[in-house]
Amino acid sequence: MVRSRRLPGIVLALVVLALPFLVWNKQQSIADWWRLRGYTPPANVVSLASADTMTTEAKHILYVNHPQLVASSASFRQDCTQNEQTIVLGCYHSDQNGVYVFSVKDVRLNGVEQVTIAHEMLHAAYDRLSSGERERIDGLLNDYFTHDLHDQRILDTIDSYKKTEPKDITNEMHSVFGTEIADLPKSLESYYSQYFTKRSTVVNLALSYENVFTSRISQIDSYDQQLSVLKSQISSEEQNLNNQLNQLNADRSRLDNLKSSGQYVAYNAGVSGFNSEVIAYNQGVESLQNDIARYNGIINTRNSIANDLRGLDSAIDTRLTAQSAQ
Repeated sequence: MVRSRRLPGIVLALVVLALPFLVWNKQQSIADWWRLRGYTPPANVVSLASADTMTTEAKHILYVNHPQLVASSASFRQDCTQNEQTIVLGCYHSDQNGVYVFSVKDVRLNGVEQVTIAHEMLHAAYDRLSSGERERIDGLLNDYFTHDLHDQRILDTIDSYKKTEPKDITNEMHSVFGTEIADLPKSLESYYSQYFTKRSTVVNLALSYENVFTSRISQIDSYDQQLSVLKSQISSEEQNLNNQLNQLNADRSRLDNLKSSGQYVAYNAGVSGFNSEVIAYNQGVESLQNDIARYNGIINTRNSIANDLRGLDSAIDTRLTAQSAQ
């Protein structure tokens, strides 16, 4: 009987002792529940998550951070103060304290918001990894970076993070690789599949808006090369025409002297050649004028593309005032 009376007390003690252990292991779930109670994600955020083919788990991680699309550049700067700001204009507050994405209005840049929010969701996901899992993923990321990454744009991106975010390189790799690299090793593809049902959709969006910039930059570079060659050609034509003109003036003076001195036979013999020189000179002038017109046409086209590129840059420039960003 003594034992029977003590048993409930022993069971109670075991339950009481187990509660802290359970709470410790479920603290992330409890924190998530607290953050999500009564929360409804904005329609524009839901649309972006859907466009990214985010899984239920990814959406959960995203919504825990109460993501916001911010239209005002002034507000965005406040929301992202002292936080990592990516090239696609977003930031994540560590410890699941918020995701902010700059709202880009230019329809030519469709995909920026989608890739941004996916990038920031992956930062939040990385933040939630256990120490063991993070070590494993870091190893996969670094191995790919060291041996298999050959995309110069991505290499340059990671290099820039080494200067601005030296302590968070693998964290940045985790977001960049997952949203911007089409072909990854099976181990990484398997890992990212918990966040995207079709990761290629996000990558294609990234490539699409990136091409909006790179295609224009390539066009400008091509036109600059054409202008450099044409400018050299025009300079050469001008020099040749100057030489021809000097020769024409000398020949004209010689013919005038022959004529004035009564040397008509010599004069008449030189007229045909002089006229040929005049025709060649006039043809050279016409060719020069055509090349100058072509040069100016290329300048106008090149500058138009450059202005277009500046407009695209302005569309994602959070340094602008709130009024100009709207």
